Amino acid sequence: MFRIRLHGRGGQGMKTASRILGTAFFLEDYEVQDAPRYGAERRGAPIFAYVRATRQTEIHERGVILHPDLIIVADDSLVPVPAAGVLNGITDRSVILINTREETALWRERLNLNSQVITLPATDIEELTELRFIGATCAGAAARLVGVISSESLVQAIEQELSDISSEQIQINIDNALAAYGEMATHEGVVKEGVVVDVKDYAVPDWIDMPFEDASVSAPVIFSGANSVKIRTGLWRTLRPVIDYDKCKHCWWVCSTFCPDSAINVVEGKPEIDYDHCKGCMICVAQCPPHAIVAIAEQVAQEQEKETT
Repeated sequence: MFRIRLHGRGGQGMKTASRILGTAFFLEDYEVQDAPRYGAERRGAPIFAYVRATRQTEIHERGVILHPDLIIVADDSLVPVPAAGVLNGITDRSVILINTREETALWRERLNLNSQVITLPATDIEELTELRFIGATCAGAAARLVGVISSESLVQAIEQELSDISSEQIQINIDNALAAYGEMATHEGVVKEGVVVDVKDYAVPDWIDMPFEDASVSAPVIFSGANSVKIRTGLWRTLRPVIDYDKCKHCWWVCSTFCPDSAINVVEGKPEIDYDHCKGCMICVAQCPPHAIVAIAEQVAQEQEKETT
């Protein structure tokens, strides 16, 4: 059975990628299971989706994939984020595909794993706002890596799963998927099927007795009062809202009220964005009456900061 896990951020199309890949497997006569997993839907928040596919038997496994044969990372900034769980359950036989601008050798050095690491050249910085097409790109790369999905089935799967959008947008997705499919030609079939787990061999784990401790000792600090400021949710961002104060009309009650995370502070009538806690949902960009708040790619913003310091 192929067990594939796709990691990305909200808005990058990992749910769509799993659907495309699952349909492509189905068109090749595989029994398929695919599903996304995420918490509150918010642009930029880490999410993942997974696909199981087999010709040997029915799929009785349920829930998340603990030991994936292939891990696809659409956004390389997720790798060091513990909450994203990119490397959870990885084994020496797992293959990792990372969409990145960095060299493969650098990622092998960073991860220091026995697993095979493959990189997929990412889009240019100027095109980060076009990441809505990355789902089809990842599905195309995965289809070639497993070595059992034809380009015809891949195209047909994209047309089926994206049938509710314009033909022009479908073609862009197809072109991106086929480009990734071709890019991975030298790695065709590198992902091997994992062993099907027999429920008859399941062993009930021993009971672990966890002694109760006083809450002041055992309770996580996150439940202490007034400490949410320490959790830097701004690390989720892929896009950053920036205020152009030349256009700002100081109608601060609009942006600060609509911000779902209270990440816009008002100082003497002037709105200021708390980037440590702004998740990049872009609600402020949509609600600003004079259009004084614009969205730029987070990586571009970080590079601009480096140039000014």
